[in-house]
Amino acid sequence: MIACLRGLLIHRDVNRVIVDVNGVGYNVFVSLNTLGLLPESEEAILHIHTAFRENSLELYGFATEEEKSLFEMLISVSGIGPKTSLTILSGISPPQFRQAIFEKDLAKLSSIPGIGKKSAERIVVELKEKVIKLSPKDQMKTAGKPSRSLEEDLTSSLINLGYKQKVAAETAHKVLENAEPNMSLEQAVKLAFKDLVK
Repeated sequence: MIACLRGLLIHRDVNRVIVDVNGVGYNVFVSLNTLGLLPESEEAILHIHTAFRENSLELYGFATEEEKSLFEMLISVSGIGPKTSLTILSGISPPQFRQAIFEKDLAKLSSIPGIGKKSAERIVVELKEKVIKLSPKDQMKTAGKPSRSLEEDLTSSLINLGYKQKVAAETAHKVLENAEPNMSLEQAVKLAFKDLVK
């Protein structure tokens, strides 16, 4: 079973990439979150989930182990397949997904295309205990500092706007280090732009 792939990205699409590993091109389905974290045409590492079908083998790739773990939890939910799980992870970041599960935020989950209220309820019921075990620290709020999810959302937003991952991550951390805990993503993006144009 393929656990990870390391190679050059030779093709990018809305929901997939082709990774050239020593001359062999692997077709890998990815979420928008992962796509935004991958380099344009450099070497990349993808954590892989291998799905076996009757007549085929499909590869699903993730930029982080965390997203891969959430994907594997999602496909364990009755009625939620790999493609739907990828759609969910394209519509919400891993930290936001965990928070929605913790808070039983059905509105946020059902706002994702293809996920109705019943599916959202099933996801919350079946995954809450698993998600808590995956990241128990998320149950503890850190007073006086913005949530980790905001930093990741800001980093992702800057990457989507064309900044390199390293620059985006460093800027997001710097901007939010002493920011108000209830700062919105829009406010954070504005502060990041001010810092980047200095």
